Amino acid sequence: MWPDRRIIDLFKTEFPIVLAPMAGVMDADLVIAAAQGGALGSLPCAMLTAEKAREQVNIIRQRVSAPVNMNFFCHQPDDLDPQREARWKGRLAAYYKELGLDSAAPVNAANRAPFDEAMCEVVEELKPEVVSFHFGLPEQKLLKRVKDAGAIVMSSATIVKEAVWLQEHGADVIIAQGAEAGGHRGMFLTDNIAEQPGIFALVPQVVDAVKVPVVAAGGIADGRGIAAAFALGASGVQIGSAYLRGPESKVSPAARAALAQARDDSTVITNVMTGRPARGVANRLMSEIGPISPDAPAFPHAATALAPLKAAAEKLGRTDFTNLWAGQALPLGREMPAAELTRTLASEALARMGALSR
Repeated sequence: MWPDRRIIDLFKTEFPIVLAPMAGVMDADLVIAAAQGGALGSLPCAMLTAEKAREQVNIIRQRVSAPVNMNFFCHQPDDLDPQREARWKGRLAAYYKELGLDSAAPVNAANRAPFDEAMCEVVEELKPEVVSFHFGLPEQKLLKRVKDAGAIVMSSATIVKEAVWLQEHGADVIIAQGAEAGGHRGMFLTDNIAEQPGIFALVPQVVDAVKVPVVAAGGIADGRGIAAAFALGASGVQIGSAYLRGPESKVSPAARAALAQARDDSTVITNVMTGRPARGVANRLMSEIGPISPDAPAFPHAATALAPLKAAAEKLGRTDFTNLWAGQALPLGREMPAAELTRTLASEALARMGALSR
């Protein structure tokens, strides 16, 4: 009944739906639930140690017999710039004072590491059916080892040039990430945030430019969005924000309330939370010193100085310094268990496509 079965046949899932990996707000519980509903469950590993990633995949394997996607960042790390870090601390000084914190106290560095030898060994050991990357692809010797382990490789493209590059360098599936998408922009061949196309413009152009299957991502939260993605030529969809308000997500109560109140214009693209452009619900920090600030240190160093502020504010029930990564279709999300939501999304999409074909 699906007009394009390439993703279903490739991933061996019931539906052509990929649960987006959302670092910091989900773990094995959401992966398992989405997989039970028929989607490809994705485990975000960019903020995990190798040991924790192994533990999480083992939990998934014990509870569900389904393919799993391990997701990694593969950015080029930037060295810490002491002068820029000092300017950033200066911009945040008033917030530290307001919350009674010592801005000179040592803080653990932000833990967003690129895919490396240790994680590659975990992939070789666990043999996930799919491995996805953000910010391009890892170096060829690591990528070859991932593919030799039997994994299908996906990565995100935000412009056509990135999609072509990914296909030429070994990606089996392209995730076309429209500007509507929540979380970090997958940009790696451009740094011009003003030129990022939306999903309706991006998907058909990527489909025309590559031969591998394309998964549409960004602004998809119900059956109408899924049907539209297929009409544009996508073979599947990646959905994240729609799952955030379900019982399996690890969103804090304060953040959950902020997400529930969001409107179509509540999200912005910002660099002040991590140093790299990402879309999320506007918080106090984004509104007062951003959303884009030249003072924010390079990714992921901007997040380091924010960690004490985030922790202190959250203890007070506030999300002033919390990453509320979400896409523009956030208000279409539902408070529904992930397995039920997945089946509902698929049913809605098939009904919509059926109605359009009559």
